Amino acid sequence: MEFQRLEIEGAFSVTNRVHADERGEFVEWFRSDKIKSETGLNFKIIQANLSVSAAGSLRGIHYADVPPGQAKYVTCVTGSIMDYVVDIRVGSPTFGEWVSIPLNSQDRNAVLIDVALGHAFLALEPETTVAYLVTDHFKPDSEHAINPLDADVALAFPMDTSSLLLSPKDEQAPNLSESLRAGHLPRWKAGAS
Repeated sequence: MEFQRLEIEGAFSVTNRVHADERGEFVEWFRSDKIKSETGLNFKIIQANLSVSAAGSLRGIHYADVPPGQAKYVTCVTGSIMDYVVDIRVGSPTFGEWVSIPLNSQDRNAVLIDVALGHAFLALEPETTVAYLVTDHFKPDSEHAINPLDADVALAFPMDTSSLLLSPKDEQAPNLSESLRAGHLPRWKAGAS
């Protein structure tokens, strides 16, 4: 496992080594001890999620109340996605900025996202399966969304936005400035990652 810090504090790209032969392949895709030693984050798995998406499905931008927040470790099991990490932390030097990371089932790569960051992904192939490990249980009253089509965030998509599939929750979610005015966004703490 190799970790690369992304432009947003608390976000890392993870390159996993694939061992392949005529039988198939083996990948050690998650190790909490390596996460701790390489990033300083204590990642205690509380819940594991799996989603299967049609091509063009856009999920997010999602985040949870802090504390406790919900850190995520995301990988693509089948198909491919464009994964997005959005800095929604009030006071952060990169507030409103985002990074995208392509994840796919051939490379078996992953992304690690600390608490208080927004997360979204776009399925690029039919029947794309994403697995994500999280550090807290799903709590409906503590979960929030920002509209992923917010022009101020301006996520760049590798397909026409008219073909994107969104849930009603994401489609009706407030934009970043509305969430900021409502006081729903987490606050940035220097060196918290």
